[in-house]
Amino acid sequence: MSTPKKSRRGFLANTLGQGRGRIDESSATNSPATGLGATIPEQQVERTCLLQIDRRAMACQFAILLNDGQYTNGAESAFQALDLVDRLEDQMSVYRESSEISQLNHMAGRQPVVVEFRLFELLQLAMEIYSASGGAFDITSAPLSRLWGFSRRQGELPPEGDIEAVLENVGGHLLELNQKNRTIAFSRSATEINLGGIGKGFALDRCLELLRAEGIEHVLMHGGKSSVMAQGDRWTAEQLPGWKVGVRHPLRADARLLEIQLHDQALSTSGAATQSFHYQGKRYGHILDPRNGYPSAGVYSATVVADSAAVADALSTAFYVLGHEKSMEYCSQQENMATAIVVPGQHSGWIDIHTYGFCEEDIKIVQDQSCHFIRHD
Repeated sequence: MSTPKKSRRGFLANTLGQGRGRIDESSATNSPATGLGATIPEQQVERTCLLQIDRRAMACQFAILLNDGQYTNGAESAFQALDLVDRLEDQMSVYRESSEISQLNHMAGRQPVVVEFRLFELLQLAMEIYSASGGAFDITSAPLSRLWGFSRRQGELPPEGDIEAVLENVGGHLLELNQKNRTIAFSRSATEINLGGIGKGFALDRCLELLRAEGIEHVLMHGGKSSVMAQGDRWTAEQLPGWKVGVRHPLRADARLLEIQLHDQALSTSGAATQSFHYQGKRYGHILDPRNGYPSAGVYSATVVADSAAVADALSTAFYVLGHEKSMEYCSQQENMATAIVVPGQHSGWIDIHTYGFCEEDIKIVQDQSCHFIRHD
């Protein structure tokens, strides 16, 4: 990146439920959990204790990690942030009938609906990314996931006619946002929105706002194994700025592929390694291209580093759909943004890692065998 900021992704294998505790990283193990998660690489023992507070929310584990002993109000501030995540889930979850998003989905096809201020800002951001990505990121695509069975984690190949029928109700162009009145309306009654592709990142952005207001300037947060926000510095014997985090290998759940040194940025990774099915010898992953209604292919994983966790969250999905060439082009037109796109290599079992925007010292390949590293800047 032109400005050497950095971003995201690292968590400890051990969790502490909703309580408090101290974890000495020298004794922690890297988690082999499913998904494209992150790990905190092993570091020297001196000054490596972390205070971790975590809680189940948004169908994943949210965690806040602080340098142990740095803040007298650290634990209480972390609890306040996780309480905020709970409130945001109440507002945004389509699985809760009382949520603002569920009520909006029921009513916006008939009349404009007034939206809470911060939620309206998020919808505006989602629409901006929809337009900038040419529709590769689309908050109206949930009906396609249901059609393919991925919302039930039971993938199945639907009839082509059914895909075409659902596509008539999918697309950001069907949403009408009125900034003056702060309302949203749907052009078609069957259209609906789902913030699953951007909501966790938005929650991390909001948590950072709260923590900084409480005087917390050094913290690592993650929502599940796909969205991370890094702020300030980690205490280590090496005294390196920022937080070192690892991105898992998309084909080997128990191995790290990359290590990234992050500063005051967010990182998100999208991939379909853990949700897919095979039909007549072909693999279908759960990340769908909302422009044609079919699963995206040709990318193993897409990692995005940005100033905002919501932006990184949405763009990692968009880049997975767009592929490495268009993703590199997109990044080249932005400031303080970086990406690493992993695609199949020229030989069986090999992978190519296409990157843009990283300073050389900020990114390191951990699994260098069978990897081809390609920089585009």
